Amino acid sequence: MSITDDVKVDTRITPALHPGVVENIDGYGDDTKDVLAQVMTAFSTAYENVRSVWDAREKVEQDTSKTADARLLQLDGFAAKKLESATRTFDATSARITTTIRYLEGELAQPIAEKASGSVAAEIRAHAKSLPTDKLHQLISDAVDGGDSLTVGAVLMGPAYLSGLTPDLQKTYLKHWNQKQRPDVAKRLHVLQQAKAMLDRDAGKVFVAMEKAVGGTSTKARQVRLAQMAADKATSA
Repeated sequence: MSITDDVKVDTRITPALHPGVVENIDGYGDDTKDVLAQVMTAFSTAYENVRSVWDAREKVEQDTSKTADARLLQLDGFAAKKLESATRTFDATSARITTTIRYLEGELAQPIAEKASGSVAAEIRAHAKSLPTDKLHQLISDAVDGGDSLTVGAVLMGPAYLSGLTPDLQKTYLKHWNQKQRPDVAKRLHVLQQAKAMLDRDAGKVFVAMEKAVGGTSTKARQVRLAQMAADKATSA
């Protein structure tokens, strides 16, 4: 049973915070859900924390022994703790994902072994450099797509200018080669990059969701709290 099976949809809460949104990431599946589990947990934490505030609000509003302002302060204080828990989880998850993304990007930028002998590699590079630009790119693309490690190693592992390439193009082709050779790493990187973008886009929605759950803006709660403090100070003199 997955997290999404446990987290029931609550129409009071924006769908953007439901952990099920993670399953919409391109590439999500049995081979990638393990790396996305932490993202799903972060959204689940936020969703359940907002739900707990909605549920608490129903009970707090039934407490007629307190004034409306007192009820607002009580609920706002509870919501603040739940919000802190959600944002802390989002921040920690985003940081971990960023670290993993950098690691995987490094894996796809790793140099490859040059399988051609010194003289053969030099001949391959000389041939590549003699080609028109379009033919050069076609040669490398065909070698990468065809798994021709002899040609790829010779062209991409020597200094870029020896093959008529720029350093940036050489890095691009090297990444493409590594993606072809290690599709599992490339796929994990792809889903994590999308997950990071999702966190950057939607994690902040927990603030609005909490405000809605409390039923009064945090600004109003601060005003009530300040007024209460001023009254307490005035009457304690």
